Amino acid sequence: MATFTKNSRYSKYSDVYKTTDRRGNRVLAVLPARIPLKKNRGAHTSKEGQRLDHIAWHYLKDAEAFWVLTAHNARLLPDAVQFQYRIRIPVNED
Repeated sequence: MATFTKNSRYSKYSDVYKTTDRRGNRVLAVLPARIPLKKNRGAHTSKEGQRLDHIAWHYLKDAEAFWVLTAHNARLLPDAVQFQYRIRIPVNED
C-alpha cells in the first residue's frame, strides 16, 4: 500500500480498510478523503501562467495544499480550479 505524507488529504481525512480483491487476496484500501468545510477567506483573481501550488503557498504557506484549494472550490481535479478566473481561498486554520 502506498504511504502518504503527514499533510496528505488521505492521511488527515480518509480511513483505511481491508477488503478482498478479484484474485481473493486481502488488501488494504483507502476511502476518498472527506475534507471538512472551511470558512471562506476571500477570492484570488488568477492571472495567466499562475500555478495552483504557487497560489497555495502564497495563501496557505504549503505548496502541497493545492488539494485544499481544489476541495474548497468544490472541484475534484486541481486543473478545474487552476483555470477558474476567481479561486475561493479558505481560512488557514491548520
